Amino acid sequence: MKKILLLGGSEQQIVAIETAKKLGFYTILCDYLVDNPGQYVADKFYLASTTDKELILKIAIEEKIDGIVAYASDPAAPTAAYVAEVLKLSGNPYESVEILCNKDKFRKFLSENKFSTPVSRGYEDEKKAIFDIQNNFYEFPIIIKPVDSSGSKGITVLYDKKDVKCAIDYAFKFSRAKRIIVEEFIENKHEYLVGGDIFIKDGKVVLWGLLNCHRDYEVNDLVPVGKSYPLKLNENDKDNIKGTLQNLVTLLGLKSGAMNVELIIDKNDTIRLIDVGPRNGGNMIPDLLGYIFNIDVVELTILSAMGMEYNIDITEKEDSFYATHNLHSEQSGYFAGVEFSQEINRYIFRKNIYKKKNDPVEYFDHAAKALGIIFMKFDTIEEMDYILNNINNHIHIKLKKEVI
Repeated sequence: MKKILLLGGSEQQIVAIETAKKLGFYTILCDYLVDNPGQYVADKFYLASTTDKELILKIAIEEKIDGIVAYASDPAAPTAAYVAEVLKLSGNPYESVEILCNKDKFRKFLSENKFSTPVSRGYEDEKKAIFDIQNNFYEFPIIIKPVDSSGSKGITVLYDKKDVKCAIDYAFKFSRAKRIIVEEFIENKHEYLVGGDIFIKDGKVVLWGLLNCHRDYEVNDLVPVGKSYPLKLNENDKDNIKGTLQNLVTLLGLKSGAMNVELIIDKNDTIRLIDVGPRNGGNMIPDLLGYIFNIDVVELTILSAMGMEYNIDITEKEDSFYATHNLHSEQSGYFAGVEFSQEINRYIFRKNIYKKKNDPVEYFDHAAKALGIIFMKFDTIEEMDYILNNINNHIHIKLKKEVI
């Protein structure tokens, strides 16, 4: 039986383990959390950090694996690429994955290859970052973030020099490499950022899972709270995005697998790449794309990592109006349930609730603090817009101040 090593066993990553088992592979899981739920699904479990490349390589060699996947995990993606490259397994170049997973390296690569990119600079020294900001190296607004975090952890947008030190300290807090990046904040021409997943086969993008990215501006305007489809862009903008992303794939020598993307189109119609992660998107984006395109993206990911042949047969459904929403809270407390209005309930066809009664709930300042995800399908775009634009009126997160 062929063996696959999976890096990460969170609630959202279980689908990769289950899919690999369904395909007949022996599943080996590594995760540093002792209470990860994936360990009860995988055939074998190692309590090991997925960012420790040499330890994961040692496990991979001992287990004689045939493939490795870092499903929906930016921190583990370089490890998967490193192991695959050393063992000559299916995967993308380690150097390219490292570029994509480090924001300062990524900005440098974009600049050197003539992509449009904001003024930016990476820092290991807090004082140098403060000096540059205070001495007008950047034009405000600016965004300060860790070079190696995901899920919007550690990110702050500043519109003036007030609270610079707090924003820098916050970014350093979430950086494993203890390195941050400061860059000028680019305003979006459109109502939404563009995000989602693309899928690569033989160096060509064969699935364009581009989606509208939604934010909750009443709670935290930096953290995604859901996606919707179809993409609200004209055909010219879509073509420009596709050309930019395919050019990136080609220059980096990427051969196969999923990539999670986030970008904007600025007021001059220029494509600005914000983040490109060499892995499937979190927040169940592959599941959403499966409903839209009638395709199993997780299965494609597993087969690609195992170096096996597969076909991609995309059949986009007509009049498809789909959306996800990440359940979240504007305050901390203890989970007591979720109430949905009768109006929104008619559109919800799937609910994934992560929290149980009395579980702690934290203020939603990054994606890992989501309480669950709901999937919705609408008959018209007008229905979808109405619900999504007023969604906080249709969902009530019930909290208790203390557990009795």
